[in-house]
Order: sequence, then structure tokens, then C-alpha cells
Amino acid sequence: MSTARVTFQIADNPPARLDKALARDVPAEAALSRTRLGRLMAEGHVTVNGVTATDPKAKTVAGAEVVIVVPVADESHIGPEDIPLEVIFEDDDLIVINKPAGMVVHPAPGTPNGTLVNALLHHCGDTLSGVGGSKRPGIVHRIDKETSGLLVVAKTDLAHHGLAAQFEKHTVERYYNAVVYGVPDAHDPRLRGVRGVNFETSNIMKITTHLARHKTDRQRQAVLFEGGRHAVTRSRIVEPFGTPEVASLIECWLETGRTHQIRVHMTHAGHSLIGDPTYGGRRKLSEKALNTQGVQAARNFPRQALHAAILGFVHPVSKEDLRFEAPLPEDMTKLIEALRKPA
Repeated sequence: MSTARVTFQIADNPPARLDKALARDVPAEAALSRTRLGRLMAEGHVTVNGVTATDPKAKTVAGAEVVIVVPVADESHIGPEDIPLEVIFEDDDLIVINKPAGMVVHPAPGTPNGTLVNALLHHCGDTLSGVGGSKRPGIVHRIDKETSGLLVVAKTDLAHHGLAAQFEKHTVERYYNAVVYGVPDAHDPRLRGVRGVNFETSNIMKITTHLARHKTDRQRQAVLFEGGRHAVTRSRIVEPFGTPEVASLIECWLETGRTHQIRVHMTHAGHSLIGDPTYGGRRKLSEKALNTQGVQAARNFPRQALHAAILGFVHPVSKEDLRFEAPLPEDMTKLIEALRKPA
């Protein structure tokens, strides 16, 4: 990997901490966030007056000469592919995509091509974020292969850092639609006994746990209450289905964004997503509560019924508030229509 050198001096009245002084005085065109500067320091890429600086809390003085050696992105081994994309928004800094179900975001050993990254390499050409060490579209968040909906991708390093900071601070607005078994209602006595589940005003269910990779099944996430990573999901009922009610369309929103978070949290609450092969989405629905078409539609739904419907964030360059919505895809619309029909 090649490198580039960024050289500058600490200006007058520097902050008490070195990392804050670097973040204040580093040239804007270097597109180095405080988080990235901290990583470069930890990796030994920052010198102050010729001495390697690794302590972010160290003090500095005005006039100190700073040299930062920044790794420059290498060409990616991933090839561009002419795959159609539904572009919701695009400018010089970022692009918002409505990803179809079935598309993997980034190539992996089992899916080396046909991914969103392959499509973006073709669509974006040379306007790619190099964050992460290889020249590739700046993937700052992902949604599962079989989940449809909105993704934002950075086209410049500056946009990548700005978006990543918002995801890290959990300030990005992310709403999902899901079709689940049962109705997650505050009046259900069973839910009062599920650890980590409680209800806020307006019948909003809040699930608070930790999540970590399952001990025996590496493809799954598991709910923990010690260890793992903190995870919070909220949901509300949009529309129940059946007489009595045996399924529902819900809206979920994320305070954190962990792998499989909605899927594993709803399963923990006893309301797994219809069609989810990993977290038990093949439960039987009563034919007395639903018509035959609804029962069959749920039984045969080929993926987890989950759609990333709303995405909102601050544009990392223009600072404009942006908010995008993607309507439910056709397969989920047909599922809901079938579930609505009376028994």
C-alpha cells in the first residue's frame, strides 16, 4: 500500500489534548476525522516535532510540526459489473440506493460477484471512497442479503468519515417495516416476563439486550445480558392480521445497528419475522384465524419480511438534513394483502 504525507503546524492556543489539537488544525482537504486520526496515531503514523505520537491525551504546543503518514487506497481486486441500481439520490459525495432483496452488499467467499459493490464500481467509476485500504465504494453500513431497502454509500473519503461518525453516534434515522408472527402488544402478559422487553407510551415496545455471535452457530447472533454489544430496538404495531390476531405489520427503529438486530430481537420477544430461515420464521398460522391464501403466503414467503423503509442523516459535506423513504417491495405488499383477507 502506498502512502501520502500530511504536514502542518499546531496553531495558537491548542486544546489540552493532542487528538483534539490535530482534529482542529489538520487541513480540511486531508479529510481526516478525529476517529481516523486516533487510529493513525495508534498505528504509529503520526509524529510531532519528529517524535512518534501515540497518546491522544498528550499535550502539545503552538508551532509544533506534525507529520501524518496516511495509507493511500490500493486498486480493488473487485471488478465492476453492469447491474441495474435503483438510485434514490446521488451527488458528488454520496449515493442512496434502494437495494432489492437477494443482493449481497459486499463480496465474500461465497458470493464473489453480483453484489452491490460490484454494481457501484460500475456506476460510480473513479469516484470511490478509499477508506479501509482499498479503492472501493465507501460502505458505511449494511443490510442483510434478503432484506430490501435503503443504504447510503460514500463516494469520497470526507463523506465516508462524516457518515461513519453519525452511525457511530447513533444519530442516523433508520426505520424498518417487518411482518411478524403474533402482535407485540403491551397487554400481552407473556411479554411482561421476557427479560429486556418493556413498553413505553403509545404501546411502543423497547427491547434492550446485548448481542454477540452465537457460540455454536457462527451464522447467528445471540441475545446476551453480559458481554457482547449493547443493542436497542423499538417497535410499534402498524396493522394486525387475523381473527383472532395472529400476525402483524410493525415498524421498527434502531437506536443501535448490530448484525441481524431486528431479526434476533423480535425472535427474543417471541415475534420472529415471517419467512426468516435463521431465526425461526416458519411457524404455523391458524387457518381458523386467516384465510387459506394468507396462511399459504406466510408459509411460502421466501425471505425475512423486512424492509429498510426510511433513512435520514445530515449530509456530511453540505450539512443539509436529508431523509429518504422507499415503499414496500412487491413481495411484502402481496404478503400483507393476503394476510388482510378475512378467514
